[in-house]
Amino acid sequence: MHERQPGSVTPLVSEVSPTTAPYRASDPPDPVPELTVAPPLPVSPDDPPAPPPSPPWGRRRVLLLNATFEPLTALPLRRAIVLLVCGKAEVVHGDAAGLVLHSATDAVEVPSVIRLVAYVRVPYRARVPLTRAALMHRDRFRCAYCGGRAETIDHVVPRSRGGTHTWENCVACCARCNHRKADKLLAELGWPLRTMPTAPRGRHWRLLAGLVDADPLWLPYLGETAA
Repeated sequence: MHERQPGSVTPLVSEVSPTTAPYRASDPPDPVPELTVAPPLPVSPDDPPAPPPSPPWGRRRVLLLNATFEPLTALPLRRAIVLLVCGKAEVVHGDAAGLVLHSATDAVEVPSVIRLVAYVRVPYRARVPLTRAALMHRDRFRCAYCGGRAETIDHVVPRSRGGTHTWENCVACCARCNHRKADKLLAELGWPLRTMPTAPRGRHWRLLAGLVDADPLWLPYLGETAA
């Protein structure tokens, strides 16, 4: 496997106590064998359809769980392999395609979800940052006005009319409703809200705030709102 070590980590990693975190960005790199991808096995016409292609190696992310199965962050694949090889984590779910990384002496299953062997205390922050990814997950990718597939974010009270950029004033919205609503108030249009927007609560929402695409194998660990 050939990839460059990313220069940044997701916000949750930096929140972990520096005295207990086994995966801090400031740690010196752990020794890890040079790994290569095993060639895929021949496919028979009778075999089931192959899963969708995985992201390129340089962008592959792995869900990291605490020892209690609480989601912590999405790690670069290389960092996840280092944790596995050093015995600091174990595989919970392997890659959907069943890929295996090989070195001269070892074979490591490509992980999708891994779990820390030792528990790490993570400081809790009540307010979840408002991001497009988290808001779309909160509203289940459905327009708050018509229920169609959401493509944009809309301010219920337009910012030009004093509306704030907060969880309570932002909703997922389809392009058609966003265009029709423009800078009008809902009372002027006679539109109801399908649900009242509120700020989500829960530690997994801090992870969702930074995710764009989540592996389907991650969803059971991210709460029902991620499904």
